[in-house]
Amino acid sequence: MSYKGYLGSVAFSEKDGVFFGKIEGINGMVNFEGESVKDLTESFHEAVDDYLAFCQDEGIEPDKSYTGVLNIRIPPAIHRRAAMLARQSGITLNAYIKDAVEQKVEHAATL
Repeated sequence: MSYKGYLGSVAFSEKDGVFFGKIEGINGMVNFEGESVKDLTESFHEAVDDYLAFCQDEGIEPDKSYTGVLNIRIPPAIHRRAAMLARQSGITLNAYIKDAVEQKVEHAATL
């Protein structure tokens, strides 16, 4: 689920008979729950609004910060092929992978 640019995970507890989740990508742990999809959605929206108000009141950056350093695991054959394509393009493997991720992210933004 998505609201104001924030994503919420969703799971279901059969034992408790409720949907529950947490706001992803934030500096903190904020949970929400509801007995129906409508209740869950309302709870998620309220959790995001409350979290943003809290961050503003406390002078806290709401979004989780990322270092920009990423360690990925890919099959050796893909690693080799990407390295060869990077060399053919005259760039580093890091630059090649960065370009590929940027293209994928930009494409997703158009969907």
